[in-house]
Amino acid sequence: MITLTLARPWLIADLGQEMRVLSFAPWRPGFATARRILWREVRNADLTPDLDVDRWFAAEMARQGATGDIGMLTSRDIGRHFQMRVEVEGIAVTCIATVGLGNAEAVGARRGRPPAPAGTINLAVVINAGLTETAQLEALTIAAEARTAAVMDSGLRLGNGARATGTGTDCIALACLPGQTRFAGLHTALGEATGRAVRDAVAAGAADWIAENGGVADGYPP
Repeated sequence: MITLTLARPWLIADLGQEMRVLSFAPWRPGFATARRILWREVRNADLTPDLDVDRWFAAEMARQGATGDIGMLTSRDIGRHFQMRVEVEGIAVTCIATVGLGNAEAVGARRGRPPAPAGTINLAVVINAGLTETAQLEALTIAAEARTAAVMDSGLRLGNGARATGTGTDCIALACLPGQTRFAGLHTALGEATGRAVRDAVAAGAADWIAENGGVADGYPP
């Protein structure tokens, strides 16, 4: 069972046991074994121009006693997180999402240097099935596809009129147990559960951000 704790400036997801996590998180990316996934909320005062972010974040994780965990950074208010759980044919997938869209982009193009704080989409996806590493990679692609679909469904536009597909600093951490499940594509129960959990969580977060900030992401110039 996942236990979610908000202790500003941290949001902490305790997975209930050690799991194999695949991510491109700034702290412990790639395949790693961890029990917790953490979000660290940041603000302008934290990210000064001369800051060594990697060293600073390492120190923050150490102070939190989390050097063996997975860590992500966001400027989105971590109190505005969304959790969705979907079960299909006995396979349960939970997605916890923080969705900031201030540095939104359209895939295949880029607008330039984002402002700080930029906001980002950070996802923790937890699967209650045992997967091969290959299936875990496939599940990560389904999560990414679902995130993109949800952002596009939101109707968010960039300042140049293009439809947003994500942000420049999105991050996904996908946790499962090692096992023999080999496939996680859209034709499978695992793919369906993963896709719906992520799509619903990101959709809720995107709607929340747009209600607060409007339907055009124009925080920095084209």
